[in-house]
Formats: sequence, structure tokens, C-alpha cells
Amino acid sequence: MKKLYKITFLNNGKSYELYAGHIGSSHLWGFTEVSQIEFETRGEGLVVDPTEERLREEFEHTRVLYLPMHAVIRIEEVERRTPATIRDAASGEKITPFPYPPARPK
Repeated sequence: MKKLYKITFLNNGKSYELYAGHIGSSHLWGFTEVSQIEFETRGEGLVVDPTEERLREEFEHTRVLYLPMHAVIRIEEVERRTPATIRDAASGEKITPFPYPPARPK
């Protein structure tokens, strides 16, 4: 069975969660090496989570991601993936990549 890792790390005041097939020590001192980054497969007519889509746009062409060790919050070996997220580092609330329009009064 292929291993799958969920890595949570800090990036510009936000907490990112990504899934990868490989996590290891880097040859660059003080960095964690993340490769084989995985995203949900796109299907025709499938509603795509905008946060997952933003992460895909940011990291889909990344072969190896070198994260400073102090930015890594957690690494978990998981059985299955859930949607990747971006959260506010202070509150833990999920961040959407675009603002929602204000609610209209009834």
C-alpha cells in the first residue's frame, strides 16, 4: 500500500495542509523535503473546492517543496485524503480564496 502523508505548515500567517507521497529530511540543512504532492482528481461536472483549487494552482508544478523545519506544525501518515485547506494561523478558521458577498437583509 502506498504511503500518504498530511503535512501542516505555516506560510505567510496561514496554516496550509497538503498531502504528499514522500516526506523526508532534506540535504539542505534545516529543511523538510516534501514531494509527490497530491490533489483531488478533477472530474467532469464536479464541483471543486476553491481552496483546493488555489493550492493546486500554487503547487501543481512543484517537484520538491523544501519547508523550513520551524514552519512545519505536523506531519501525519494517513489512510485517505480529505480536501486540502488553508486556515488562519491564529484562529484556525478555514480561509476561502475569494470573499463571499455580504448577506442581503430579508
